[in-house]
Amino acid sequence: MNKINAIYVSLLALIISVACAAMCMTKCNKAAPVAETAAPAAAPAAPAAPVAAMDVETIRTVLNNNPEIVFNAMQAYQIKQEEERQKAAAIKIKQNIKEITDYEGAAVVGNPNGSVTLVEFFDFSCGYCHRLYPALKNIVAKNSDVRLVLRELTFLGPVSDYAAKAALAAKEQGKYQELWSAMMENDGALSEAKIDELAAAAGIDVAKMKADMNSAKVTKTIQDTADLANSIEIRGVPTMILDGQILQTLDEGEIQRRIDAMKNK
Repeated sequence: MNKINAIYVSLLALIISVACAAMCMTKCNKAAPVAETAAPAAAPAAPAAPVAAMDVETIRTVLNNNPEIVFNAMQAYQIKQEEERQKAAAIKIKQNIKEITDYEGAAVVGNPNGSVTLVEFFDFSCGYCHRLYPALKNIVAKNSDVRLVLRELTFLGPVSDYAAKAALAAKEQGKYQELWSAMMENDGALSEAKIDELAAAAGIDVAKMKADMNSAKVTKTIQDTADLANSIEIRGVPTMILDGQILQTLDEGEIQRRIDAMKNK
């Protein structure tokens, strides 16, 4: 059974259990005897038959008459799943924190010796990553003690891969931030030709960049980042990690509040 099917089966079982409980409570309440005074003695009643498993039609009736059961069960299930995911992620992040924050091949923007490390897993082709970029740029500008560690993922196809390799190759020329900013500030979709154009405009030796893009060092960095993201179960971008915790927001104010809280610990 695959993971998706297992989730559906678990959810169905949960709904059926809740429906059964609701039905049982309804029947029990209806069957509750009313106390009588001076009732004549009666022979002991026969043991009640166990509640039989409800058939599909009965379950359907219960759920149709009480649709909130489904909504509440699904909501509770999703909350529980998210809580469990966050707990598992926190453990895995703790186990991999050194590679997350201090990986030698990763680019760092801001203060390389900053006391606060904010890590972003992102994709150059991701629209939400582009929307987050101004917030991160402002955070770095306003906080001299923040080091922003950038980890490139290539979820969205060949252009993402080309862009990530180009940025890491530009890093070999000391121009990572220039190309990162140029690509993030670019209007419209990126293409290989556009990336080359942006690199040239940023003062990067494009021929050398292209040669370095296929180097063992760049290839290893891309693979190591993908393996790390898989290990700590990052399934979407942008995903930030601050103080060992996942942070997913596009709100600069929220990022700043989390940084301030970390500083004031």
